[in-house]
Amino acid sequence: MQADPPHQPDFDRVARIYRWAEYASLGPLLERTREHFLPRLTGCRRALLLGDGDGRFLARLLQQNRGLQAVAVDTSAKMLHLLATRCHRAKSNATTRLRTHHGSALHVTPAKDTDLIVSHFFFDCFAQSEVDALTHRLAAQVAPGTLWLVSDFGVPRPRALRPLAALYIHALYLAFRVLTGLRTARLPDPQAALTRAGFERIARHEVLLGLLYTELWRRCQSI
Repeated sequence: MQADPPHQPDFDRVARIYRWAEYASLGPLLERTREHFLPRLTGCRRALLLGDGDGRFLARLLQQNRGLQAVAVDTSAKMLHLLATRCHRAKSNATTRLRTHHGSALHVTPAKDTDLIVSHFFFDCFAQSEVDALTHRLAAQVAPGTLWLVSDFGVPRPRALRPLAALYIHALYLAFRVLTGLRTARLPDPQAALTRAGFERIARHEVLLGLLYTELWRRCQSI
């Protein structure tokens, strides 16, 4: 008997309201978190972006780094359309520097010269086993020195804030379950997955005492 295909949430449903829903929840903080390490990416030449949403980060990245080639992967065709449109309007010559791939990041194969992977608020849509498999597979396909930029929700450092943060994250998961059919219900541990895959963390920035964070990782010479 053939197994049923894995369930895919439908982010087409929220593509048009994604930016405004983000601002309604935490104002500009998610966008600022994504862009915190932009100045450290000027030397990159080929980027793989996993689920970059409506493309606000990628547009800034292409504007900043005129020599960068980028591939954006998403299961949402509407998100990819918004991303491509925004990058083209940014006057960054995106027509020749950007390719989009409509499909699951769990199966994408990066170009051999990829030196930057970006996953903003992306891992929280997957189970730990999927995060483990993705990071291990991509690590085996990129060269030592490749950077991986990660932003996501986390557990605040002060214990007194953790119950409130847990309620907030639970509410986000519930909203996305209703709006997109997302079945994931808890945050994975991308730090453990990246470490096991042979990456080392070289920088971290926290917002709201750790409720939001962004990290820069680098592929080690050997695992």
